[in-house]
Amino acid sequence: MTLVEAVKRRYATKKFDANKRISDSDFAQIKTLLRLSPSSVNSQPWHFVIADNLDAKKRLAKGAQGVYSANEPKILDASHVVLFCAKTEMSDEYLQHLLENEDKNGRFPKPEAKEIAGKVRGFYADLHRKNLNDTQSWMEKQVYLNIGTILLGASMLEIDAVPIEGVDVSVLNNEFELIEKGYTAIAMVALGYRHKEDFNSSLPKSRLPEEEVFTFLNH
Repeated sequence: MTLVEAVKRRYATKKFDANKRISDSDFAQIKTLLRLSPSSVNSQPWHFVIADNLDAKKRLAKGAQGVYSANEPKILDASHVVLFCAKTEMSDEYLQHLLENEDKNGRFPKPEAKEIAGKVRGFYADLHRKNLNDTQSWMEKQVYLNIGTILLGASMLEIDAVPIEGVDVSVLNNEFELIEKGYTAIAMVALGYRHKEDFNSSLPKSRLPEEEVFTFLNH
């Protein structure tokens, strides 16, 4: 499958076939994508709560009640559901943890490279922590980069998916004690295989025309 084919194949799945399950080998690739997704200065400010059985999905579905109840069947019928969480603090301790992990993974062929990497990451972290005062927004943007990676990667594997922002994050934070662990729920992605009765699977894509969304610079 080409990249363009994968983009055209992907759509927001509205109804999953509850009888179809993602293979362990395919979901292992999804997990790899989650870990290897890009983030600003490799900050990786995320955590993932994964449900792959009905009891676990019911826990996630607690966040899709009331005004969000239209999303409950998607959560319950999907093969796997990932709750994307963002860190609530970018602490100096965490920055050092990242640096030491990179060192352990062989990122610094020379000692001075480690020092430079630490200073660069610290500069951008402080830009958001001390100057712009938008650290939480900055970290959540990195989580959305990850969501985009998963949506495209799933389609390459011929797995269907839908991002779900329509959930009560306070309920999910309480259910999984996320705040106490230093995270907050952001959104979910339900993954599986489209049901033959999913009305959205046969509808044409609608995107704004090229001339409206592209500006090509000649100089």
